[in-house]
Amino acid sequence: MKTIDEDIKNGKFRQCYLLYGAEAYLKKQYRDKLVSAMTDREDRMNFSSYEGKDIPSGKLIDLAETLPFFASRRVILVEESGFFKNSCEELADYLQNINESTYFVFVETEVDRRSKTYKALKKNGAVIEFAGQSEELLTKWILGRIGKEQKKITRPVLQLFLGRTGPDMSTIDRELEKLLCYTWKKDVIEAEDVEAVVTERIENKIFEMVDAIAGHNQKKALELYYDLLALKEAPMRILFLIIRQFRILAEVKELKEKGYGRADMAKKIGIPEFAVKKNQAQAGNFTKNQLLHALADGAELEEAVKTSRMDAQIAVEIFIVQYSRI
Repeated sequence: MKTIDEDIKNGKFRQCYLLYGAEAYLKKQYRDKLVSAMTDREDRMNFSSYEGKDIPSGKLIDLAETLPFFASRRVILVEESGFFKNSCEELADYLQNINESTYFVFVETEVDRRSKTYKALKKNGAVIEFAGQSEELLTKWILGRIGKEQKKITRPVLQLFLGRTGPDMSTIDRELEKLLCYTWKKDVIEAEDVEAVVTERIENKIFEMVDAIAGHNQKKALELYYDLLALKEAPMRILFLIIRQFRILAEVKELKEKGYGRADMAKKIGIPEFAVKKNQAQAGNFTKNQLLHALADGAELEEAVKTSRMDAQIAVEIFIVQYSRI
């Protein structure tokens, strides 16, 4: 990010940029910032954008070889192409000798750093990763937004807010805007405000369901499941998220046994640091073998549904009933 900021400030741009990673909000912000600094998006003669995995590399190269029309540069934006995950020999070769008046901006979610395309761009341009932000940075960002509105929030209420939104900055941005509008007459944001307007993620319901399973509260676990079905959540997605939660618990338990701290656990597992404590508490309700068996049984149920040997809704019910009996 610092690279982009400095290039914009100096007015000296690399001929190719690769912006990638799971943090979509920041990635979009810097994509727009970079493209706006390099060209006018309304200039259809010298700015082109492509999206999707069916973009012909030859077409991009032909366009790149076309001189800009009454402008100093031609800018080509390419998003979610898959060129840096599966590699593209033709494009990789071209990135090593780009037409000097052409500039590429690639935006991807996933890349393979071993691919020839990735290595070619890194050698001849700039690669910027947009990974999930730490709890500290998210907290600072949220407090900055709240402070601008001359409001205050306590640490427990902020934790409640983050617990509902998760670490995705796009979700935080959307839900924070709702919260600020809802509390426009107040100086202090309270827990009841968060509970009133901030949408709770399905992952929170899954966490609550696994809590009920761990507490042998079969009735509550099934009620939560039927609530999700009433909200039109697909049974297979629910099963996937339940299994994902059990996998997180297994990883938390294993890393704790190895002596890892919460910050390192969060980094290794890919969850926010503030979620580690809750997952540690939940993992304590299961033995290591129970968690491993749950993962194996979940995989078998997924396979049974995919091969049409079992109804998806029944498969999830079987899992819930089985593990809430333990």
